[in-house]
Amino acid sequence: MKDNNQKLTRESVRKLPPDADQSSAATNTLSPVAYTIASQYAQATNSPVMISGIMRIIEFMIVAVSGIAVYIYYVGASPSLFLHYLLAVLATAVVTVFMLELTDSYQLATMRDPFSKFGRLILTWSGVFAIMSLAAFFLKISEDYSRVWFGVWFLSGLVLFVAFRLVMSRLIRRWARNGKMERRAVIVGGGKPAEDLIRSIEQQPYNDIRICGVFDDRDAKRSPPIVAGYPKLGNISELIEFARIAHIDMLIVCLPITAEERVLSLLKKLWVLPVDIRLSAHNNHLQFRPRAYSYIGSVAMIDLFDKPINDWDSVAKRAFDIFFSLFGILVFSPFMLATAIAIRLESKGSVIFKQQRHGFNNEIIEVWKFRSMYTEMCDPTARNAVVKNDPRVTRVGRIIRKTSIDELPQFFNSLMGTLSLVGPRPHAIAAHSHNLLYNDVVDGYFARHRVKPGVTGWAQINGWRGEIDTDDKIKMRTEFDLYYIENWSLWLDLKILFLTPVRLLNTDNAY
Repeated sequence: MKDNNQKLTRESVRKLPPDADQSSAATNTLSPVAYTIASQYAQATNSPVMISGIMRIIEFMIVAVSGIAVYIYYVGASPSLFLHYLLAVLATAVVTVFMLELTDSYQLATMRDPFSKFGRLILTWSGVFAIMSLAAFFLKISEDYSRVWFGVWFLSGLVLFVAFRLVMSRLIRRWARNGKMERRAVIVGGGKPAEDLIRSIEQQPYNDIRICGVFDDRDAKRSPPIVAGYPKLGNISELIEFARIAHIDMLIVCLPITAEERVLSLLKKLWVLPVDIRLSAHNNHLQFRPRAYSYIGSVAMIDLFDKPINDWDSVAKRAFDIFFSLFGILVFSPFMLATAIAIRLESKGSVIFKQQRHGFNNEIIEVWKFRSMYTEMCDPTARNAVVKNDPRVTRVGRIIRKTSIDELPQFFNSLMGTLSLVGPRPHAIAAHSHNLLYNDVVDGYFARHRVKPGVTGWAQINGWRGEIDTDDKIKMRTEFDLYYIENWSLWLDLKILFLTPVRLLNTDNAY
């Protein structure tokens, strides 16, 4: 249901007239108040999803390590019995985490205040050991295990488990107080509906939502400057700039669902941001199936867009980048060394060419390449694109550009985290087509910056690489980049990575 809603939303947004999206190209200046507030939220926070995931891992380890430790201390480190006991320990650890999940023990309210659910936690722990005892009885293997080991493990594991929960509850409450663990939200829309929504959110127990401000296109007559104690910080176009500075997690659109044209017009501007976008269903009288909603406490929201590659997906992608970047550096180091020597022998100047490009969320990043032009003719702004038989390109440069060897230093960019191995290719900040910046040519161009850019990408392996001499080429690149973002998976990254060397054999558009 959720995926279908998002697909329909994207199609609806893209069908709006091009002039409905002016925010990407506009350069706005935030008010001093808005800029100050945005700066306060410039640091990223600890995601509750990540914290609960880490707790699952640690509690799995607590159960496993305590069981193995008691075994070694009491039974002894007998190799013949170790595997037998190890299987029982790992099975118990898996069942423990599974049962805690079923009893909602990883919900934020429980993690913050374990005493409120203390009986449930102890009952869950006891239930796990009861299940394992019954399993051993019915499988007729209970005689194979020490009863003392089982009892001591139950007690010691329980003590460690409770102690860890108490420590984590103190940390979580501290992070919530100092703003290190929260979801930051901006309300889009004003007036009485926004005020009612804010009041409802603030009344939710153990609320991890921090409202950072209100943005509305309407003037002060129709939308008051203060909404439920929060200042109206600007219009929707200024919200884009605000969200570039502040680490915002969620935009909550507070408009009636029946105002379809206005909602779509807002989404046309907002979907370029790497945030969750929700439509408040707080004051809407239309009723959908319960699964169509997500909730902040008991406040219903309709999911419009989700932040791509978020939480554990981002961890998996980062691990992917580190592993394959190190592998690439190791494999291609002879080629990189030979290239560096050839560049220095042919022309003076630095071997590495550094260029500023647009990165994640429109941040300016520095991308490394092997220098392929004469030093005095290098164009860091990419104002003048390289064309066929370009006199600025050296002889070595022609070879390494044709074969994409000039891109190999970007393995180091990926290792450091400024680039991902796979993603939309970053473009120079002044790159243009027919004297127009790319964002002026392509409607929704900046939506490709909702994820970290890559060394290679879906557009490149589908033939959209090299010189951009027509508007259609940048439009097609952007279309393929958006497809990648909306369909991302580690398998897709792996496919792109291994197809890249094959597709690079086609050098028609590489000069």
